[in-house]
Formats: sequence, structure tokens, C-alpha cells
Amino acid sequence: MADVKTLTDANFDSELAEASLPMIVDFWAPWCGPCRMVGPVVEEIAGDHADKVVVGKLNVDENPGVASKFGIMSIPTIILFKDGEAAKKVIGARPKADLEREFELA
Repeated sequence: MADVKTLTDANFDSELAEASLPMIVDFWAPWCGPCRMVGPVVEEIAGDHADKVVVGKLNVDENPGVASKFGIMSIPTIILFKDGEAAKKVIGARPKADLEREFELA
């Protein structure tokens, strides 16, 4: 399995700035059923597309600053960042093929 970065309010900006590839960030919480469903899918994407994207997960309960900064109102929300900017947002649990298509990984 590829490295999935654990993102926090403290390290988010530096991890995003240091990413040499586009970054997909899964905004989630442990109590969220759909988040638990999409978590393994995001991890699969990290493994399958490690040459195209960096993948990180941010627990919105523990890190409200970043979640607020990006207007996260529903979880799971998955955002693709390109050049440090939010480029594409997907809200809700989706199958792997849908996420790959949305983020142009397929």
C-alpha cells in the first residue's frame, strides 16, 4: 500500500506545498459511516496511482481549521489540489472508478 499522509491543521500547508504531484485529500471523521466506506477506496487509489498523485486524509473533528478554510460542510469530501489550489471537489462516498474518473486518473 502506498503512503497515505495523515494531515492536520499544523502540517496541512507544508505538506501541500511540498507535494511534487497533485494531492487528493480525504476529509473524514471516524463516526461517519460513508467515510469508513470510502477510506479503503482512497487508500487503493494511493497505491494504484502513486506515480500521479499524493493522497492524504484529514480528520475534520481533530482539525477544524483546515476543514473550515475549505468550507467542508459534508463528509466525506475529497478534494484534488493542483499547484496548491483546490481544483476539484467530490462530496459523498463514491466507487473507485467514479473517483478515478473525476480526478482524471483512469
